[in-house]
Amino acid sequence: MRKISRLAALLVASVIVSAPVLAQNKTYATVNGQPIPQSVYDAFITEQKEQGAKDGPELRNAVREELIRRELLAQEAKKRGLDKKDTVPGQVELAKQAVLIRAYLGDHMRANPITEERLKAEYETIKANIGGTEYKARHVLVEKEDEAKEIIARLDKGEKIADLAKQSKDPGSRDNGGDLGWNSPAAYVKPFGDALAQLKKGEHSKTPVQTDFGYHVIALEDTRPANPPPFDQVKQQLQNRLGQQQIEQLIKTLREKAQVN
Repeated sequence: MRKISRLAALLVASVIVSAPVLAQNKTYATVNGQPIPQSVYDAFITEQKEQGAKDGPELRNAVREELIRRELLAQEAKKRGLDKKDTVPGQVELAKQAVLIRAYLGDHMRANPITEERLKAEYETIKANIGGTEYKARHVLVEKEDEAKEIIARLDKGEKIADLAKQSKDPGSRDNGGDLGWNSPAAYVKPFGDALAQLKKGEHSKTPVQTDFGYHVIALEDTRPANPPPFDQVKQQLQNRLGQQQIEQLIKTLREKAQVN
């Protein structure tokens, strides 16, 4: 799976699917003489509905009260000069920037929708990469090749890999006897996945498997036919994945064109 930046993941999660037409210059209410723009009220209502709230008098009264409370607190903050103190101005600008980014990305995604055909093609690609077999394996990860060779020798003498895994450098599996659960070889870094796929049930690797993490000794406990979930079940995940990739590519293109001093 191609690594997607956390920024892209966060941005795609915040994309507005449908942007309402907001009133720009109307006043919704006034608090101590200060106007609350109609556009702020409209945006708040839209946000609540997108989060699942049911539109109606109860929601609209609650939003009105919340906006009044916010305006009162903001006015008090300004009286104390907090709008100009420390990092507050910068935080305000970041908040404005986030809204603009969300609007831009929403517009971009609407102009470049991810089609059903593209989703199905991605699904088939992932299925092909997974292959037809899943493997249940255990491993021990050590820093030095000699350490891995010693573990292999002890396995050859009949010791259990679950016991030897106590010295593993992998915190995710060490306390479970090195258990990695059921996965396809494609789920691992290539040297590890290639070595795993060559083992038969009950075998362990006869030579250390080197990866960027160190040296592994792998033991294959069992195999079973891979049973990927149906397309409809993972469609939304695929939508999110491709959306993240699309935004990441957009950011990369903009970055390449930008003049940064």
